[in-house]
Amino acid sequence: MRTTTLGLLAAAVLLAAQSTRAEDVRLETLDLHAMTQGWGESRAAKSVDGHSLKIGSKEFAHGVGTHAESEMVIDLKGAATRFTAIVGIDAEVGKKGSVTFTVTVDGKKVVETPVLKGGQEGQAIDVDLTGAKTLELNVGDGGDGIDFDHADWADATIVLAAGATAQPVAQAAPPETAPDIASGDPKEPQIHGPRVVGTTPGRPFLYRVPLTGEGAIKVTAKNLPDGLSIDETGIITGTVKAAGEYQTDLTATSAAGTGTRKLKIVAGLHKLALTPPMGWNSWNVWAGAVDAQKVRDAADAMIASGLAAKGYMYVNIDDTWEGKQRAADGQITTNQKFGDMKALADYVHSKGLKLGIYSSPGPRTCAGFIASYKHEDQDAATWAQWGIDYLKYDWCSYGDIEKGNTLEGYKKPYIVMRQALDKVDRDIVYSLCQYGMGDVWNWGGGDDVGGNCWRTTGDITDTWSSMANNGFHHHDREQAKGASPGHWNDPDMLVVGKLGWGPSIHATRLTPNEQLTHITLWSLVACPLLIGCDMTQLDKFTTDVLCNPEVVDVDQDPLGKQAIRITSDGKTETWARPLYDGTVAVGLFNRGSAAAKVSVKWSDLDAVLETAGSISGKQPVRDLWQRKDAGASDGYETAVPRHGAVLIKVGTPKTE
Repeated sequence: MRTTTLGLLAAAVLLAAQSTRAEDVRLETLDLHAMTQGWGESRAAKSVDGHSLKIGSKEFAHGVGTHAESEMVIDLKGAATRFTAIVGIDAEVGKKGSVTFTVTVDGKKVVETPVLKGGQEGQAIDVDLTGAKTLELNVGDGGDGIDFDHADWADATIVLAAGATAQPVAQAAPPETAPDIASGDPKEPQIHGPRVVGTTPGRPFLYRVPLTGEGAIKVTAKNLPDGLSIDETGIITGTVKAAGEYQTDLTATSAAGTGTRKLKIVAGLHKLALTPPMGWNSWNVWAGAVDAQKVRDAADAMIASGLAAKGYMYVNIDDTWEGKQRAADGQITTNQKFGDMKALADYVHSKGLKLGIYSSPGPRTCAGFIASYKHEDQDAATWAQWGIDYLKYDWCSYGDIEKGNTLEGYKKPYIVMRQALDKVDRDIVYSLCQYGMGDVWNWGGGDDVGGNCWRTTGDITDTWSSMANNGFHHHDREQAKGASPGHWNDPDMLVVGKLGWGPSIHATRLTPNEQLTHITLWSLVACPLLIGCDMTQLDKFTTDVLCNPEVVDVDQDPLGKQAIRITSDGKTETWARPLYDGTVAVGLFNRGSAAAKVSVKWSDLDAVLETAGSISGKQPVRDLWQRKDAGASDGYETAVPRHGAVLIKVGTPKTE
């Protein structure tokens, strides 16, 4: 260990009292653009909110204010002898927030603080850097998400050797080229998307069969349940008359060949979203600038881009569609940006797609618009009349009503809306948005609440820290137990493509490899895949990432078992989930700042298998991003780029 001191405020005061030599380097003087973080921007000699640095009762004139999760890599040029700092949560958040500070020298972790909480005094760090080449500074989220994690590296100083001429330099992320991933589809017809869909008997059914191939394709279905029919383009409509499970055989035929796939249709009470919902949501690109035309454009682009051909089907409107006030009879209204919502729903449905909407259990939505408090039955009936298929129900102002932070209080508004949705004659997928409070994965899918998916994290942004925090947060095995067909953990919408929270948009700040990590992780964790970008400006790489059918199949696997982390070694991790065909999907991740070898042994897979050792010996390996076989082996190792991922499937698939 290079660490020489890791103490509390008394030691911190001692360090602060030491004079800083002119030749020493304060952290705040380096290029802070090289520091990544989960929210806001790092600031020199200020907190992340722009206030004077203060930890506990002590103020500091120097240092860097940042926000979990944060990373900075410094090339020391071999000229440093010591790094000192006083670390903690800035006093601007009071007693909120929880973080850890980590210092890594030449790839070896030398300091990791305990979880530090808001209101605590600072903790001193003193690290020997003699002969060291690189210094990496990290702030973790303390294991509970990044809310209020305003972290300070106060009085942070790199002490240089006497007579040193070289100066430390903050390293920006190295340039990278887009990873080599598969693209395109064969000319022969192929059927994609979920292998199981649900419906309620007596309610309208709509399903567009996802299919690719060249030329005119005719789609037929054998053994459809009574009440359903399919047109030649592959859109299934009607109403299932009786509860039950129906195994349907789909066939797509063209001059280029024939493709087949089995589709199970399950009819019964609360049988929706038997695989994670896939589609688009307006917020991450348009936010309050969304309007009806942008929604129509998104629906059009979902067809034209080929996304619908891979199973994306929901076109979801987020906040700011609501009118200024309710009608005289209390019915909720739309604003001038949307007008006739039923006409918009009819337009989306005409393409075989589905329309989603947004509200809150409180009096106002997050953006301050009219919400559903004390109008739950009326709003559910209105949405059903309009033809809504998906509801995102966001906690927001209900926090002003429920202040006890009890499990009963968290559940109450969602139970009320569940009961309202059950009274209408339309299937509406129910998405709870309450950021993981009360360990929602333990109760969100229960019979009383009946959620189909639930947010487990705070809002995502298009930064590595934010995306990684939201996604890797799902390593917890107890959390994974809450996921099952019809009930899914949701770490928020996707941040690939062009987005920006409206009206101005920009290309995602995630690097290409970070985008692969994003989709790999969301697919392994069986999360909803809700695109958050401008659908009319999809580039080839974004389309290839979103439309890889073998990756989508992992997310949509009908077994519905969420992946768990099976190994962790510093900055590298492996995750795995069993699949319905007897194979196992494995993600190999590198969260570090340089390329690294990542490996998995087949014995590691026992953690997710019902029978230990059922996958052993030489097993076929399929690289899903490459869509190529990788041979047979008794384990797997590969080089993974910084912030990158590799997704493989291990084992011989069982025939259907």
